[in-house]
Amino acid sequence: MSEILVLVEQVEGEVKKVTLELLTLARSLGTPAAVWLGPGITADAKAKLAEYGAEKIYVGGSEELVQYVVAPKAEALAQLVADKSPAAVLVAATAEGKEIAGRLAVKTDSGVITDAVGLGEGFVADQSIFGGGVNVRAKVRRGTPIVAVRPNSTAPAPSAGAGAEEEIAVTLSDAAKATRVVERVKQEKGARPELTEAAIVVSGGRGVGSAENFSVIEGLADALGAAVGASRAATDAGWYPHQFQVGQTGKTVSPQLYIAAGISGAIQHRAGMQTAKTIVAINKDPEAPIFELADYGVVGDLHQVVPQLTEEIKKRK
Repeated sequence: MSEILVLVEQVEGEVKKVTLELLTLARSLGTPAAVWLGPGITADAKAKLAEYGAEKIYVGGSEELVQYVVAPKAEALAQLVADKSPAAVLVAATAEGKEIAGRLAVKTDSGVITDAVGLGEGFVADQSIFGGGVNVRAKVRRGTPIVAVRPNSTAPAPSAGAGAEEEIAVTLSDAAKATRVVERVKQEKGARPELTEAAIVVSGGRGVGSAENFSVIEGLADALGAAVGASRAATDAGWYPHQFQVGQTGKTVSPQLYIAAGISGAIQHRAGMQTAKTIVAINKDPEAPIFELADYGVVGDLHQVVPQLTEEIKKRK
């Protein structure tokens, strides 16, 4: 089967969940090959990549690949594409991943698809576009298909691969070194999962009413082991940090379960969460647009419904 390159997303040597999803997806279409760019690969990381199907692990361990912004990784992938002629390249549809995909497409004279939520035979991608108003299927017509896939679009499933390591030498152009990273600030990680990778997300909106009342949303999230999200109305009001905003101008999530409490369901918010596998809406307005999208809906005051739901979940643990 043809080789499919998967760009590894990792933090301090720990492979992120979205990479395991991409390897699982690649396995259904060809032979997965993980691409690790930058120093710091560990035995545990290699074992994890092999566990989820990586037959090869291409390692570009040069410090230069992470000393500059985005461009070196795109050049490294372009050189690998030219050398290995893969059937496709898969990256995570993160802010950096999508920029790498775009740059790689230009360098390889190939088509690119971003924000895919599914990928089938012939590398036909499923997408949700125009603020979630239209679902389409798209296919690259020229060059090597480059596809940025949304996190949580595929359930990761282990299936052992050989995990054969191969070192790659990368020659960077002067243009790739134009913007240097001068400082990295580590964000403290809480007990909750990362919003874009969480399997369950509980979001609050205008109906929450205040910053203090977001403790109700956090309580349900903690009971479920979920991430906390917020609508733009809630973040603009200062009730919750903007980094947790879900929607067209915030983050895109695609969890297995999305609970929207006190969120009306404006199209801008729907664009960021409508690919969730199961959507539960809690809103006291029976005409709220979110109910059109929801798999299950509760018409009621979230300040009464959510605490009862939280208590019931705790009883069953």
